[in-house]
Amino acid sequence: MMSTIQQLSVFLENREGRLDEVLHALGTNGVNIVALSLADTTEYGMLRMIVSDPEKGKEELKKIGITAMLTPVIALRVPHATGSLSKAMHQLVEGGINVEYMYAFANGKDASAVLKTDEPERAADILKQSGFGVWKADEAYKANL
Repeated sequence: MMSTIQQLSVFLENREGRLDEVLHALGTNGVNIVALSLADTTEYGMLRMIVSDPEKGKEELKKIGITAMLTPVIALRVPHATGSLSKAMHQLVEGGINVEYMYAFANGKDASAVLKTDEPERAADILKQSGFGVWKADEAYKANL
């Protein structure tokens, strides 16, 4: 069974209103944003999102001339407690997995982290075998990670 979820990624020109165009296109077409990260440089931004329907989100953005891509990522569940994320990352290091990027947030007693690795399925297996939870796609797209 697949342990990855699809992340919707968009390169955005760093200009006024561009983010609003993306959010409006998704929102008016029933695509809910579950989590997002926006990083910028002087020229462009990289918007990474977990959405309720990644394929539909990609298509809706394509309709308005915005190129988007889908990337397999892991949505990790960890207790919202000091050191929990460190323990998960240690397991990946021990397994020889490189984390390319991550964004994380806490929600009450729980926390979630979206991870991009070079071997997402193997990374998910390592995390699960170490006692960490990994969101399934049907859960992640509907939940508040």
